[in-house]
Amino acid sequence: MANRCLIDPTSLLRFDFGTHHPFKIHRLGLTYELIRAYGLIDRPDVYTLPPREATEDEAICFHSQGYLETLRVASSGMWVPNLFAHGLGTSDNPVFPDVYDWGMYVAGASIVCAEEILAGRASRAFNPAGGLHHAMPSRASGFCHINDIVLAIQTMVDTGKRVAYVDIDAHHGDGVQHAFYTSADVLTVSVHQTGYTIFPGTGFAEEIGQGPGEGMSVNVPLDPGAGDEAYERALDEVILPVVRAYAPDVLVTQLGSDAVVGDVVANLRMSLRQFERNVCAFRDLGLPWIALGGGGYDVSNVVRAWTLAWSVITEVELDDEIPPEWLTSAARYNVAISKLRGNIDRTPTDASVLEDLDRTISELRETVFPILGVTE
Repeated sequence: MANRCLIDPTSLLRFDFGTHHPFKIHRLGLTYELIRAYGLIDRPDVYTLPPREATEDEAICFHSQGYLETLRVASSGMWVPNLFAHGLGTSDNPVFPDVYDWGMYVAGASIVCAEEILAGRASRAFNPAGGLHHAMPSRASGFCHINDIVLAIQTMVDTGKRVAYVDIDAHHGDGVQHAFYTSADVLTVSVHQTGYTIFPGTGFAEEIGQGPGEGMSVNVPLDPGAGDEAYERALDEVILPVVRAYAPDVLVTQLGSDAVVGDVVANLRMSLRQFERNVCAFRDLGLPWIALGGGGYDVSNVVRAWTLAWSVITEVELDDEIPPEWLTSAARYNVAISKLRGNIDRTPTDASVLEDLDRTISELRETVFPILGVTE
């Protein structure tokens, strides 16, 4: 029986970005409890593990020692003179109590997922706390202090694995792309709202990698209001063909839910049903698979999207009716959900969005497709 590993985020709920910060850590607890309420934890093919703290030796494969030391010292409450140079102490990347521990535990949890896959104990693993794709070697960025994705992927690359990384967060996965931009061992694919309209202002189709990594970075920027048809085309005409052509040993996905309609930060208007279809397509690739969380600033969307993701990972079809026992605990956070997949079957896509997407796909067919050996 193929086992599935789920990281239990309960020990991470003590951390807090602050009352007014859009990154709400309690979304992790609500997700875990909804997964439990649906009966998706107490199954013979499922086991849970707690996060562990990543070591400095593990983190140093991407992050600079100076940055890690600055983050550690600031985390203790001491004043540090060069905080801003490292992207710390800003409204996006606050220095809250034990922020170093937060980053390192999230990273350690994603490394645990990699270790479970490598050891053959799990064929699929999910860390909903992970997916912090913006953190750079010496700088916090976009609510991300430690780049757990890079550290997990590097863990697998160090054993000789070829990895395909697919990111459907509303924001470009710039930190992960940066880490592997010159590497042929990792294919990075990001579908996101165009950098002309949203942070971090990168992720254009011409960013295809350099040197040995040329053709290994694939970006599909989408215009605001993209809708489901745009995602279907990006999935069918770019993501799946390039991943299959690359033929990786392991698939890593970042499943940010901020692309779902109703998010307060982004405007891509993907339905929850399309989110579920995307995750089903990743599962059907039949690869060892690490799924990570990511962005999402409408808590009800986050909880539903990641519960759906875990149902796909465990191959259990869930009813749309939310278990009533979960609704009581969710009410403490003013979260009210009527249906798991929402009331929208499909969101529309404007013709102008598809015209721009056509141009992007045409460009990728001329640049990265030949390098990767994609046949149509």
